[in-house]
Amino acid sequence: MTGGNKKLHVIGASETKKNRPKVLKSSDHSTHSHNQGVSTLNISRKQHNGSLYTGVGVIAISVVSWFVYQGYLETRVNSPLTENKVAFPSSHDFPERYWGSFRPGVYFGMKSRDTHSLLAGLMWFMPDVAAAGNLNLRHLCDQGDNLEQYGWKEHDGRNFGVQVIIDKFIQLETSFVTKLGGNHGGDWTARIQVEPRMKELKGQQVTLYFYLTLDDNGKGLLQPIRMIDNMDTSGMDASESVKFLGLSAVHGHTEKLGDFRSGLRLMEDKRSKERHISLAGALFAKEDNLKQPNFVVHQVTGKLPLQLEIVYESNSFAERGILLRGEVYDALLQKYREQFRIQFESKFRLNEKGFSEEEQDFAKSAMSNLVGGIGYFYGSSKVQSVHNKEPVPYWNAPLYTAVPSRSFFPRGFLWDEGFHNLIISQWDREISFDIMAHWFDLMNVEGWIPREQILGSEARARVPDEFVVQRNNQGNPPTFFLVLDAMFKNRPVRDISTLELEQLNRMWPRLVSWYNWFNTSLHGSEPGTYYWRGRDTASTRELNPKSLSSGLDDYPRASHPTTYERHLDLRCWITLAAKVMASIADIIGREGRKYHETFVFLSNNELLNAQHWSEKAKRYADYGLHSSNVTLRRPKSIAGQPKPDKIRWVSEEPTPRFIDDTFGYVSLFPLIIEILQPDSPQLGQLLQDLRNPNLLWTKYGLRSLSKTSPLYNKRNTEHDPPYWRGPIWINVNYLVARALHHYSVVEGPHQTRALLLYNELRENLITNVLREYRKTGYIWEQYNDANGAGQGCRLEFL
Repeated sequence: MTGGNKKLHVIGASETKKNRPKVLKSSDHSTHSHNQGVSTLNISRKQHNGSLYTGVGVIAISVVSWFVYQGYLETRVNSPLTENKVAFPSSHDFPERYWGSFRPGVYFGMKSRDTHSLLAGLMWFMPDVAAAGNLNLRHLCDQGDNLEQYGWKEHDGRNFGVQVIIDKFIQLETSFVTKLGGNHGGDWTARIQVEPRMKELKGQQVTLYFYLTLDDNGKGLLQPIRMIDNMDTSGMDASESVKFLGLSAVHGHTEKLGDFRSGLRLMEDKRSKERHISLAGALFAKEDNLKQPNFVVHQVTGKLPLQLEIVYESNSFAERGILLRGEVYDALLQKYREQFRIQFESKFRLNEKGFSEEEQDFAKSAMSNLVGGIGYFYGSSKVQSVHNKEPVPYWNAPLYTAVPSRSFFPRGFLWDEGFHNLIISQWDREISFDIMAHWFDLMNVEGWIPREQILGSEARARVPDEFVVQRNNQGNPPTFFLVLDAMFKNRPVRDISTLELEQLNRMWPRLVSWYNWFNTSLHGSEPGTYYWRGRDTASTRELNPKSLSSGLDDYPRASHPTTYERHLDLRCWITLAAKVMASIADIIGREGRKYHETFVFLSNNELLNAQHWSEKAKRYADYGLHSSNVTLRRPKSIAGQPKPDKIRWVSEEPTPRFIDDTFGYVSLFPLIIEILQPDSPQLGQLLQDLRNPNLLWTKYGLRSLSKTSPLYNKRNTEHDPPYWRGPIWINVNYLVARALHHYSVVEGPHQTRALLLYNELRENLITNVLREYRKTGYIWEQYNDANGAGQGCRLEFL
């Protein structure tokens, strides 16, 4: 961020009605001449000229003020909030989480929580089965690799992790253990164990590449050493070989990997005359011979089965004792694994609840993949407001966050992260607080947080350009309020730790700004109404313009976007936010009356029903300019021209109305956020409709859109398959199950029905997700509502 931006930012931080830039007005006193002998004509001329000069001055000041104010508006989008940061200033405050598997986008990698981190990573292939011109090199998590399974079996987020990767011909177990000591998180050791999947493959060759490089902002150089001269070779087969590649690259991480491929050579063994792929050694231009590399790759080729250990030692760790390898490594890993299993049962009590051993192992793997998918990123987003002609860079910042999918979305998403931390916070509150702290530190002066974080070259290389820029009128649902609600709901203040209270106090000013952004930036045309920004009012190819910022993407809204829309889900999110703000204010002794009053106002069932209940359809719904008769049709082709894309065709003029031809997840939000009174007739109707198989109910979970809705399973464009128009999404199903449990324990006329639905829905969800995990080896983004099959991207965790 430039110094100019900082100056303008200071102006923004102190803006009030009194000092806001404005047009200056002036009274002309120069017309009162001190020369009493001047003629009347001269006096008039002086008065005229003075007025002219004053007018010009006012105009000039006005123009300058306008440009200054415009410049100020342009910088707000990338000016950080001036409140104190929430995250602790140094990752060294958490030495046990300084090193870790913080590179979720690769099958196995290590890095530190440092902006100048060393990066370590693994690649592999099988020389004997490599196709001509294609090594089938494994490195980045990629669904196109069609691995049978990969994922962490156990991972505690601090000390260790054990992962199993099942490739076509081999199975790898990658594990790591950290050991505290010194000033930089201590030492770590990684072990890669490779086994053949079929007996006949025993003795076949496998090549492992383990590389070390520097992050985008990394400083320093690497010194390659011929490892074969320094290795314990007693356990190696005579045919095993170790090679290295060293190069100096000025490019980003992706370009370094391209340089790596250029360093591969087809070589011939002098004795056997066999050809093999090997690394070229030091690879520098003649003029760069004196350079040291910043990217070093070690190649180990050997016969199956094969084991490789990589030991990292910190220079600041003076008295480490025995080297962390072999039996020492085995003993420490076993200790951490046993502690993990004990802690897991104490946190989740699955054995106590009667779950089978297979179900418990599945749950451990799901949770471990979530924690093992936490990454550490550093860089700046690209952002834009209506006041910027072009995207501008956000400030450089770190982000410690879980990711939705290691293969498809290996980066931070704001609304996903709330769901992630509903689980992480049950496992390790400190990790959850740290994650939320990093996200809240990305808040700008307006209280806005970019909803998708693409930080650093490694993350940006996997995102199409059209999705990189984040716009400040769009913000994901504030799901961190779900996390905070779950963490502190019904907890007496005496049971809240001093550290938690400190974190809440540090977080409070940013929570206030975040809440204010939602409450003021997304308000509707009437008190108590809100609508998501960012829908395309000029779209001709979308069946129903998407609301990406809602998190529900193509879920049907009003067919014609307007400024007087009312979005039910957003209203409910802000109701939840007001409730949690009032609760936190009580816990830490802040003024929370306005949040409590807002919650009471928005949760008033009479007002809710007036603004969102369709008496005709007997359901909650959005409101807006809507037509039910909208289709996609292809215009007539012109001879000799390519076939045109389908465009939207409206057969019936839209009218202002409830969007009550649609029933789906949005209709359930008053239930989800638990703002309906226990004796509410609307609650009874919702519970009745919930179990209707023609609407949302399936034996695999609740579908996102009812079968009776006009856009059920309809494409939004001819190129975009349905996303939130039928498939089953586990995150929303979880919220519904949680709400059903709430109403099953609250006294009221619908208590028994809520309990029956809760038990049945819970059983359906667990059964189907586990069955698909057994069948495919993965947990999925969504599930087919007709047969329960996993689809979309692999999440590798629940």
